[in-house]
Amino acid sequence: MKLYWKFFSIHLKSEMAYPASFFLSCVGRLLLTVSSLLGIGVMMWRFGSIGDYSAGEVLLGFGVVMTAFNLAECFARGFDAFGRIVRQGIFDRLMVRPRGLVFQVICQDMRMASMPNIVLGMLVTLYGAQTGGISWTFPKVLVLLSMVGCGSLLFFGAFLVYASLCFFTLEGLEIMNIFTDGIRTYSQYPFDIYGKGVLFFTTAIMPMAMVQYWPLQYLMGKGSSWYGLFPMLSLWFLIPCLLVWRLGVRHYASAGS
Repeated sequence: MKLYWKFFSIHLKSEMAYPASFFLSCVGRLLLTVSSLLGIGVMMWRFGSIGDYSAGEVLLGFGVVMTAFNLAECFARGFDAFGRIVRQGIFDRLMVRPRGLVFQVICQDMRMASMPNIVLGMLVTLYGAQTGGISWTFPKVLVLLSMVGCGSLLFFGAFLVYASLCFFTLEGLEIMNIFTDGIRTYSQYPFDIYGKGVLFFTTAIMPMAMVQYWPLQYLMGKGSSWYGLFPMLSLWFLIPCLLVWRLGVRHYASAGS
């Protein structure tokens, strides 16, 4: 961990070398998130509720996924920019260093401009938790924390698959945005309002509903207490992600000079 925080401080100093640029990047990313929140606000102002969900319940689900996504994007940015690492031959250097490849790729790049969005996501989550009419207990607090933590790991897994495909294509495939930006956009509302097809996809394929919709039912008292375990069960998704990564590493051929 000491080495990781050393890399973290290096990236932070690099970003702050141009404070105006860093500030504008933060503002730009915040505006995108705020526009999504305004969209939710307009929908709630017009209709009062979405399906069976109040504004607080919707914001709680959205805040969880927004926080998880920005945590993964901030600290696993190296996988999101992995095409450049392969094309420029940087991965060749990583392979001869006495550290794990996943750890080194994580340390290659960090998106500090996502940090304000992490704070905003936490604030939205807390607001939703206070206004959603949920009777909070210690187990429910633990479930909420697991929703954020496991959601971040799921996005990390999606970034890992995205990076693994670069071993074969040298470029990131835009179709993988379905599993990252697409899921994040859909998570503005509980997944069941989009229909059974989307709920099945986000439960059995990219199990983001297991860290948003299903545990949300438990928190609201609308579902079984077993739903509170779903965030931990969703981590099965990391197994195929790691297998795809290992397959890509095994078939890697240098593309840089």
